[in-house]
Amino acid sequence: MGLEFTEFLMDKLLLVDGHCLLFQMFYGMPARIIGKNGNAIQGTLGFVGALRKMIGMVHPTHVAVIFDGETHNPRTDLDADYKANREDYTNVDEQDNPFSQLPDIYRALDLMGIAHAETTDCETDDVLAAFVKTCSADMQILIASQDSDFFQLISPSVSVLRYRGKRSVICDEEYIKAKLGIHAQQYADYKCLIGDGSDNIKGVPGVGPKTAAALMGQFGSLQAILAHTEQIARPKLREAIAQNMDRLRLNQKLILLDGSTALPFAREQMVYTDCELTTSEILVELGLR
Repeated sequence: MGLEFTEFLMDKLLLVDGHCLLFQMFYGMPARIIGKNGNAIQGTLGFVGALRKMIGMVHPTHVAVIFDGETHNPRTDLDADYKANREDYTNVDEQDNPFSQLPDIYRALDLMGIAHAETTDCETDDVLAAFVKTCSADMQILIASQDSDFFQLISPSVSVLRYRGKRSVICDEEYIKAKLGIHAQQYADYKCLIGDGSDNIKGVPGVGPKTAAALMGQFGSLQAILAHTEQIARPKLREAIAQNMDRLRLNQKLILLDGSTALPFAREQMVYTDCELTTSEILVELGLR
Protein backbone atom coordinates (compact mmCIF):
# COMPACT_ATOMS: atom_id res chain seq x y z
CA MET A 1 0.00 0.00 0.00
CA GLY A 2 1.09 3.60 -0.35
CA LEU A 3 2.14 6.12 2.23
CA GLU A 4 -1.25 6.75 3.77
CA PHE A 5 -1.13 7.19 7.53
CA THR A 6 -3.97 7.15 10.01
CA GLU A 7 -3.44 9.44 12.95
CA PHE A 8 -3.54 7.60 16.27
CA LEU A 9 -3.91 9.07 19.72
CA MET A 10 -1.24 6.69 21.02
CA ASP A 11 2.49 7.34 20.80
CA LYS A 12 4.31 6.37 17.61
CA LEU A 13 7.74 4.72 17.67
CA LEU A 14 10.04 4.73 14.63
CA LEU A 15 12.62 1.94 14.88
CA VAL A 16 15.46 2.13 12.37
CA ASP A 17 17.65 -0.76 11.23
CA GLY A 18 20.87 1.26 11.27
CA HIS A 19 23.21 -0.91 9.19
CA CYS A 20 20.51 -1.51 6.58
CA LEU A 21 20.00 2.23 6.11
CA LEU A 22 23.77 2.86 6.06
CA PHE A 23 24.36 0.32 3.30
CA GLN A 24 21.33 1.53 1.35
CA MET A 25 22.62 5.10 1.40
CA PHE A 26 26.35 4.37 1.04
CA TYR A 27 25.85 2.29 -2.10
CA GLY A 28 22.77 4.15 -3.33
CA MET A 29 24.33 7.58 -3.70
CA PRO A 30 25.23 8.42 -7.32
CA ALA A 31 28.87 9.24 -6.51
CA ARG A 32 31.41 9.40 -3.71
CA ILE A 33 31.16 12.71 -1.86
CA ILE A 34 34.21 14.08 -0.09
CA GLY A 35 33.74 16.20 3.01
CA LYS A 36 35.65 19.14 4.41
CA ASN A 37 37.96 16.78 6.28
CA GLY A 38 38.94 14.98 3.07
CA ASN A 39 37.05 11.82 3.91
CA ALA A 40 34.09 10.29 2.08
CA ILE A 41 30.76 11.38 3.61
CA GLN A 42 28.11 10.12 1.17
CA GLY A 43 26.91 7.46 3.60
CA THR A 44 26.52 10.00 6.39
CA LEU A 45 24.85 12.51 4.10
CA GLY A 46 22.41 9.92 2.75
CA PHE A 47 21.71 8.42 6.18
CA VAL A 48 20.88 11.75 7.83
CA GLY A 49 18.83 12.93 4.86
CA ALA A 50 16.83 9.71 4.64
CA LEU A 51 16.21 9.60 8.39
CA ARG A 52 14.95 13.19 8.40
CA LYS A 53 12.61 12.37 5.51
CA MET A 54 11.28 9.28 7.26
CA ILE A 55 10.61 11.32 10.38
CA GLY A 56 8.77 13.84 8.22
CA MET A 57 6.67 11.04 6.72
CA VAL A 58 5.54 9.33 9.90
CA HIS A 59 5.79 12.09 12.58
CA PRO A 60 6.97 9.81 15.42
CA THR A 61 6.85 10.72 19.10
CA HIS A 62 9.76 8.33 19.76
CA VAL A 63 12.74 7.29 17.61
CA ALA A 64 15.53 4.74 18.07
CA VAL A 65 18.27 3.51 15.73
CA ILE A 66 19.95 0.15 16.34
CA PHE A 67 23.20 -1.04 14.75
CA ASP A 68 24.85 -4.46 14.73
CA GLY A 69 27.90 -4.45 16.99
CA GLU A 70 31.13 -6.27 16.18
CA THR A 71 30.28 -9.19 18.43
CA HIS A 72 29.88 -12.93 18.09
CA ASN A 73 26.64 -13.92 16.37
CA PRO A 74 24.93 -16.71 18.37
CA ARG A 75 23.14 -17.97 15.26
CA THR A 76 26.46 -19.07 13.76
CA ASP A 77 26.71 -21.56 16.65
CA LEU A 78 23.57 -23.18 15.27
CA ASP A 79 24.62 -23.01 11.61
CA ALA A 80 28.17 -22.13 10.52
CA ASP A 81 26.80 -21.18 7.09
CA TYR A 82 24.55 -18.48 8.52
CA LYS A 83 25.46 -15.19 6.77
CA ALA A 84 28.74 -16.75 5.62
CA ASN A 85 28.01 -15.22 2.21
CA ARG A 86 28.37 -11.65 3.57
CA GLU A 87 31.37 -9.59 2.51
CA ASP A 88 34.18 -9.19 5.03
CA TYR A 89 35.07 -5.50 5.28
CA THR A 90 38.12 -5.98 7.49
CA ASN A 91 40.63 -5.19 4.75
CA VAL A 92 38.47 -2.89 2.61
CA ASP A 93 39.97 0.56 2.00
CA GLU A 94 38.47 3.16 4.33
CA GLN A 95 37.08 5.30 1.49
CA ASP A 96 35.18 2.24 0.19
CA ASN A 97 34.10 0.95 3.57
CA PRO A 98 30.63 2.00 4.77
CA PHE A 99 31.57 1.27 8.39
CA SER A 100 34.20 4.02 8.28
CA GLN A 101 31.34 6.56 8.35
CA LEU A 102 29.65 5.17 11.46
CA PRO A 103 31.42 7.56 13.90
CA ASP A 104 30.07 10.57 11.97
CA ILE A 105 26.60 9.02 11.83
CA TYR A 106 26.66 8.50 15.60
CA ARG A 107 27.66 12.14 16.10
CA ALA A 108 24.82 13.21 13.80
CA LEU A 109 22.31 11.15 15.78
CA ASP A 110 23.55 12.72 19.01
CA LEU A 111 23.13 16.18 17.46
CA MET A 112 19.59 15.28 16.39
CA GLY A 113 18.75 13.98 19.86
CA ILE A 114 18.01 10.46 18.60
CA ALA A 115 18.62 7.40 20.78
CA HIS A 116 20.99 4.87 19.22
CA ALA A 117 22.88 1.77 20.30
CA GLU A 118 24.97 -1.14 19.03
CA THR A 119 24.02 -4.72 19.79
CA THR A 120 26.27 -6.59 22.21
CA ASP A 121 25.11 -10.22 22.18
CA CYS A 122 22.53 -10.52 19.40
CA GLU A 123 21.44 -8.98 16.08
CA THR A 124 19.58 -5.75 15.40
CA ASP A 125 16.55 -7.85 14.41
CA ASP A 126 16.37 -9.30 17.92
CA VAL A 127 16.51 -5.89 19.62
CA LEU A 128 13.81 -4.43 17.36
CA ALA A 129 11.65 -7.50 18.03
CA ALA A 130 12.09 -6.91 21.76
CA PHE A 131 10.90 -3.32 21.36
CA VAL A 132 7.86 -4.63 19.47
CA LYS A 133 7.09 -7.17 22.18
CA THR A 134 7.45 -4.55 24.91
CA CYS A 135 5.87 -1.49 23.32
CA SER A 136 3.31 -2.57 20.68
CA ALA A 137 0.42 -2.86 23.13
CA ASP A 138 0.20 0.91 23.54
CA MET A 139 2.39 2.34 20.77
CA GLN A 140 2.09 2.41 17.00
CA ILE A 141 5.41 1.04 15.69
CA LEU A 142 7.07 1.46 12.30
CA ILE A 143 10.24 -0.51 11.57
CA ALA A 144 12.37 1.18 8.89
CA SER A 145 14.26 -1.55 7.03
CA GLN A 146 14.57 -3.34 3.70
CA ASP A 147 14.97 -6.65 5.57
CA SER A 148 11.95 -8.87 5.04
CA ASP A 149 12.65 -10.72 8.33
CA PHE A 150 10.65 -7.97 10.03
CA PHE A 151 7.49 -9.00 8.16
CA GLN A 152 6.93 -11.61 10.88
CA LEU A 153 6.46 -8.77 13.41
CA ILE A 154 3.68 -7.05 11.48
CA SER A 155 0.39 -6.72 13.36
CA PRO A 156 -2.42 -4.16 13.67
CA SER A 157 -0.01 -1.91 15.60
CA VAL A 158 3.26 -2.77 13.78
CA SER A 159 4.22 -1.96 10.17
CA VAL A 160 7.43 -2.04 8.15
CA LEU A 161 8.57 1.09 6.32
CA ARG A 162 10.61 0.33 3.20
CA TYR A 163 12.16 3.70 2.51
CA ARG A 164 12.75 4.55 -1.15
CA GLY A 165 12.20 8.29 -1.19
CA LYS A 166 8.95 9.13 -2.96
CA ARG A 167 8.49 5.42 -3.73
CA SER A 168 8.52 4.43 -0.06
CA VAL A 169 6.04 1.76 0.97
CA ILE A 170 4.36 0.89 4.24
CA CYS A 171 4.08 -2.89 4.60
CA ASP A 172 1.15 -3.89 6.78
CA GLU A 173 -1.07 -6.98 7.11
CA GLU A 174 -2.91 -6.19 3.87
CA TYR A 175 0.40 -5.78 2.01
CA ILE A 176 1.65 -9.22 3.13
CA LYS A 177 -1.63 -10.90 2.23
CA ALA A 178 -1.73 -9.28 -1.23
CA LYS A 179 1.96 -9.84 -2.02
CA LEU A 180 2.59 -13.29 -0.58
CA GLY A 181 -0.85 -14.84 -0.05
CA ILE A 182 -0.22 -15.51 3.64
CA HIS A 183 -0.91 -13.83 6.98
CA ALA A 184 1.91 -11.81 8.54
CA GLN A 185 2.04 -14.14 11.56
CA GLN A 186 2.82 -17.00 9.13
CA TYR A 187 5.80 -15.24 7.57
CA ALA A 188 8.53 -16.83 9.71
CA ASP A 189 7.21 -20.34 8.95
CA TYR A 190 6.85 -19.44 5.27
CA LYS A 191 10.47 -18.29 5.17
CA CYS A 192 11.62 -21.49 6.87
CA LEU A 193 10.21 -23.38 3.89
CA ILE A 194 11.68 -21.25 1.10
CA GLY A 195 14.93 -20.28 2.83
CA ASP A 196 16.67 -16.92 2.72
CA GLY A 197 19.45 -16.35 0.21
CA SER A 198 20.51 -13.06 1.80
CA ASP A 199 21.24 -14.82 5.11
CA ASN A 200 22.54 -18.01 3.44
CA ILE A 201 19.71 -20.11 4.90
CA LYS A 202 18.70 -23.13 2.84
CA GLY A 203 15.04 -23.96 2.37
CA VAL A 204 13.37 -27.17 1.23
CA PRO A 205 14.50 -28.09 -2.30
CA GLY A 206 11.70 -27.49 -4.79
CA VAL A 207 9.64 -25.32 -2.43
CA GLY A 208 9.20 -21.79 -3.74
CA PRO A 209 6.93 -18.93 -2.67
CA LYS A 210 3.75 -20.30 -4.28
CA THR A 211 4.17 -23.78 -2.82
CA ALA A 212 5.04 -22.39 0.61
CA ALA A 213 1.98 -20.12 0.56
CA ALA A 214 -0.22 -23.07 -0.44
CA LEU A 215 1.16 -25.14 2.45
CA MET A 216 0.51 -22.27 4.84
CA GLY A 217 -3.04 -22.03 3.50
CA GLN A 218 -3.61 -25.77 3.97
CA PHE A 219 -1.92 -26.32 7.34
CA GLY A 220 -1.68 -22.88 8.93
CA SER A 221 1.77 -23.32 10.45
CA LEU A 222 5.07 -25.13 10.04
CA GLN A 223 4.39 -27.07 13.23
CA ALA A 224 1.21 -28.45 11.69
CA ILE A 225 3.04 -29.33 8.45
CA LEU A 226 5.68 -31.31 10.36
CA ALA A 227 3.00 -33.06 12.44
CA HIS A 228 0.85 -34.02 9.44
CA THR A 229 3.30 -34.42 6.56
CA GLU A 230 1.41 -37.52 5.37
CA GLN A 231 -1.50 -35.24 4.42
CA ILE A 232 0.53 -33.47 1.70
CA ALA A 233 -1.01 -34.63 -1.56
CA ARG A 234 1.98 -34.30 -3.92
CA PRO A 235 4.36 -37.26 -3.40
CA LYS A 236 7.56 -35.37 -4.28
CA LEU A 237 6.65 -32.46 -2.02
CA ARG A 238 5.68 -34.81 0.80
CA GLU A 239 9.02 -36.59 0.45
CA ALA A 240 10.98 -33.32 0.33
CA ILE A 241 9.36 -32.08 3.55
CA ALA A 242 9.92 -35.42 5.28
CA GLN A 243 13.60 -35.45 4.29
CA ASN A 244 14.19 -31.88 5.49
CA MET A 245 12.49 -31.84 8.89
CA ASP A 246 15.75 -31.21 10.72
CA ARG A 247 16.56 -28.36 8.34
CA LEU A 248 13.14 -26.82 8.94
CA ARG A 249 13.51 -27.03 12.71
CA LEU A 250 16.93 -25.39 12.45
CA ASN A 251 15.48 -22.67 10.22
CA GLN A 252 12.91 -21.89 12.89
CA LYS A 253 15.71 -21.20 15.37
CA LEU A 254 17.55 -19.03 12.84
CA ILE A 255 14.58 -17.04 11.56
CA LEU A 256 12.12 -16.64 14.42
CA LEU A 257 12.33 -13.35 16.33
CA ASP A 258 10.95 -14.04 19.80
CA GLY A 259 11.57 -10.63 21.35
CA SER A 260 13.36 -12.03 24.39
CA THR A 261 16.43 -9.76 24.13
CA ALA A 262 17.06 -7.08 26.75
CA LEU A 263 16.36 -3.52 25.63
CA PRO A 264 19.27 -1.05 25.38
CA PHE A 265 17.30 1.88 26.77
CA ALA A 266 13.98 2.81 28.32
CA ARG A 267 10.98 4.28 26.56
CA GLU A 268 11.54 7.78 27.87
CA GLN A 269 15.04 7.80 26.37
CA MET A 270 13.53 7.46 22.89
CA VAL A 271 11.32 10.55 23.08
CA TYR A 272 11.92 12.62 19.96
CA THR A 273 11.83 16.40 19.83
CA ASP A 274 11.92 17.79 16.32
CA CYS A 275 15.41 18.77 15.22
CA GLU A 276 15.06 21.98 13.26
CA LEU A 277 18.45 21.68 11.57
CA THR A 278 18.53 20.74 7.88
CA THR A 279 20.72 17.91 6.65
CA SER A 280 23.28 20.41 5.35
CA GLU A 281 23.28 22.31 8.65
CA ILE A 282 23.87 19.07 10.56
CA LEU A 283 26.88 18.24 8.39
CA VAL A 284 28.22 21.76 8.88
CA GLU A 285 27.83 21.40 12.65
CA LEU A 286 29.83 18.18 12.44
CA GLY A 287 32.57 19.90 10.46
CA LEU A 288 31.96 17.71 7.40
CA ARG A 289 30.93 20.50 5.00
